[in-house]
This record gives sequence, C-alpha cells and structure tokens, in this order.
Amino acid sequence: MKILFVVNNYYAPGNGLSASARRTVQYLREAGQEVRILSGPNLEQDEPQPDYLLKVIKIPIFDGLIRSHGYCFAGTDKAVIREALEWADLVHLEEPFIIEMVAGRMAKEMGVPCTATYHLHPENMFSSVHLGGWKFLNNTTLRLWRDYVFNNCSHIQCPTRNVMERLQRFHFKSELHEISNGIVPDTCLVKREVPPADAPVKVLCVGRLAVEKDQYTLMRAMLYSRHADKVKLFFAGRGPEAEKMKRAAAKLYSDGVVKYAPEFGFCDREQLRELAAASDIYVHCANVEVEGLSALEALQQGPVPVIAQGELTATAQFALDSRSLFPAGDARALADRLDYWIEHPEERIAMGPKYAELMDTYDIHKSIAALIDMFHKACKA
Repeated sequence: MKILFVVNNYYAPGNGLSASARRTVQYLREAGQEVRILSGPNLEQDEPQPDYLLKVIKIPIFDGLIRSHGYCFAGTDKAVIREALEWADLVHLEEPFIIEMVAGRMAKEMGVPCTATYHLHPENMFSSVHLGGWKFLNNTTLRLWRDYVFNNCSHIQCPTRNVMERLQRFHFKSELHEISNGIVPDTCLVKREVPPADAPVKVLCVGRLAVEKDQYTLMRAMLYSRHADKVKLFFAGRGPEAEKMKRAAAKLYSDGVVKYAPEFGFCDREQLRELAAASDIYVHCANVEVEGLSALEALQQGPVPVIAQGELTATAQFALDSRSLFPAGDARALADRLDYWIEHPEERIAMGPKYAELMDTYDIHKSIAALIDMFHKACKA
C-alpha cells in the first residue's frame, strides 16, 4: 500500500508529535508498507528531506512562540500536494491544521481515501497563551477541526479511550479506532532493591517544559511533602517555560525546601531510558495530554508512577490503582502520593515490575498491525 503522511514539521527535534510520526513511519516501512512524506523542510540541511517538500511559513506575532515549542508550519503549495496525492493509495493526516485541511479536501475531490490520527487537543495550543481554560474557544476550535479536517477522513486513530470518548461527545462522523501510538519494546536495565534509608529518592518528570505539562505542580508539591528533603528532582525536556521553571526550581533549593538541587536536561531516548532506570518515582503532571508516550517509555524501566487525573489528560488510564493518581493541579494531593511511595519502599519495589509488564500492551508492533488494518478498511470503503 502506498501511504502518504501529511505533517507540517516531520523532522522537528524535541516535538512529541513529529517523533511519533517518524516512529510510526519507520515501523510501517518495516511492516512492508510504502510510505512517503508531505511536509515542510528538515532544517538540518545535510539530513534527509521529505519526499514532497513544502516551504515553511511564518505566523505573525506567534512565530517565536511556535518555534520555542520545536515546531513550524508548512505552506500549502497545491501543485506539490496534488503530485503527492496522485502517487498515494491513501493519505494519512497527522494534524488538524491548514496543510491537512487542504490535503484532505483535495484527497476527497480526487477520490483518494483519507485517514487521520488525533494527536492533540485545542487546549495543547491555547494553554501556551493561558487560554487553555476558555471552553468556548477550545470547543469551537475542535468543532472547526472536525468540520474542516477530520470529517474528510473515513477513519480516525484515537490513541486513548479518553480521546475516543471526547470525539464521540463532539459527534465526529468518522469511524473511531482506539489505537495507541505505541512504544518500542524494551527490557529493564536494572533489578530494583530496597535502597538504604538515607539514599535520596529520585523523582523523574519527562515532558516539554510548557504550561499544559504543569511541572509547576510537582514543584509546589515539595512545599507540602513531609519528605521533600529526601527528594532529588530531574526534569527532562525543553520548551518555552524552561527559564521560568528553572528559576522556580532553583528557589526551592535556595530556600531550603529541597536538599538536592533540581536538575534539568534534554535527553535522547537512550539517556531517558537510563534516567528512568535510575529513578524511583515517575511523575506526570500534564493537565492536557492525548496519550503521554514519555510516561509509557519511562515505566518500562520500573519506576512507580504518580499521574495527574483530569478531563483532558489520558495518561491516567495507565495507573494500576489510586496510589498512582492525583487530581490534576492539586499539589497537596501529589505530595501525599509521593510521601506514600517514599514511606513504603517495599511496595514501590514490588509495583515497578507490574508497570513494566503492563507496558507490553502498548508494543508498537501491535499498534502498527491495528493501524494497517484501519488503512485497509479505509481503502475498501
């Protein structure tokens, strides 16, 4: 099958959506599918470029903010899009933006089957300008995406149950499929043992340093934790809130709230793997999250998770019990969960392998098989 992936910024480093698209394409090709890319350019000149190249466009006023998220938008050269669609048996949209709107409409006119993955909520975008809580704006945006992008698609991949239920509430016309974006199978690097009583408790938080990822709640939790002096925090990621978050974390240390200086760093996959293996607890604070692959990847290494639970955060579905859940944004509740796991190291050690085993459910090979099945259904429609 000849599959055309449409994405604004396929090669963007540090952007979860682009990374997911690259991984999916890699495994589709390994499964025998022929895949080409319609996208803006790879900004690394000596690196591979998309099969069908679109120019980058700048968004007035917001261009700096967009680029701080490791992202940029591609233009809509209809001649290039038409050439790509003429090659394809099926077109797959990775986003709900202008390029996908045009490509989806043209695919419909040309009789090319069209599918999509729902990768982000409107709140993912608007949280950056502190409008994530404005329901009218976000709901209106989602309806526009539905009417002008997703309704051109016969089938939509929903990475989680949370996403599927939201699209159902908004009466999307497409057939919805709950298919995880998937993670690469991995084995635990270390066998965990109960640490010495005086050892620091290493707490890992992975994700873009952005408003909706809400790392601030973890920092505030240190003010309420009975064991903040034992906690060593590591924030893995980069993004527009980086400097502000670093200042907030440094203040925790200078004020004596935490004994160990919090650390920040952007890590590749192998470094994250090693960090997760060395960590005792993984914290996921995001209040807007379509899936949260960083959490799944970290849990393969056996740290116990504490995950935010809220209307728009799907990652909570990976928790095995209430000890690993807290209401999104509630720093006191997060502190309580952290204190529990710190005070019960034997239980912590026992639960880690159970989470690692659960991650087999999200093996990317299973996701790719389900996605190919979805593509076949779209082509037969």
